[in-house]
Amino acid sequence: MKAMILAAGLGTRLKPVTDNIPKALVPIGGKPMLEHLILKLKAAGFREIVINIHHLGGQIIDFLVANDNFGVKIKISDERDYLLDTGGGIKHAARFLAGDDEPFLVHNVDIRSNVDLKAFYNHHVATGPLATLLVSKRDTSRHLLFDKDNKLCAWHNRDTGEIKSFFSDLDPQKYAGYAFGGVHVISPRLFEWMEEWTGKFSIINFYLSVCARTNIQAYFPPGVQVTDVGKPETLR
Repeated sequence: MKAMILAAGLGTRLKPVTDNIPKALVPIGGKPMLEHLILKLKAAGFREIVINIHHLGGQIIDFLVANDNFGVKIKISDERDYLLDTGGGIKHAARFLAGDDEPFLVHNVDIRSNVDLKAFYNHHVATGPLATLLVSKRDTSRHLLFDKDNKLCAWHNRDTGEIKSFFSDLDPQKYAGYAFGGVHVISPRLFEWMEEWTGKFSIINFYLSVCARTNIQAYFPPGVQVTDVGKPETLR
């Protein structure tokens, strides 16, 4: 099984900690958050991992070399010349992730959860959508909206009332609102839908642009807990 870790972020929310260290190497309980995630992926059966890098990316490469890649096959998707955001970063790594029919898991490096990643991956394989998104009922004003079949339909800002959707006259009260957990399983067919998308772009904006024409599903397992540790208060 293949996975991609999004580790290229600038870590601006964790400044000044990230002035001299990439966010992926910020320690949690004495170990870098990247190490925690690699070991979790390895335990779930993922043996090929792509990691994208940008800010102080050389430190990540040195860290992986020093630890012999933790016994898994790791490829580096280098974005040190230009940071491509989540969607652009995934597309830039297509040479490692495409080429067969095997889905791949994408995981933000600063997300911690109690999700069984193998069960999540197997759920996607069994259901077969273009992408399956881990979601939760986290307290946030910005939600993704899903219909009764758990299919993505829109993005909604509850505070401002702003809606992003290709569905006209969408009533957010008729949809289930969830927070995206920064973890998703994706079919390599995704890259065919991305042909006209170039450079830097958000994966969520991409999903919203295609969800009316294809199947982007929610995954909301019982008891799911997702924490974004890329902020000082949650990192503590």
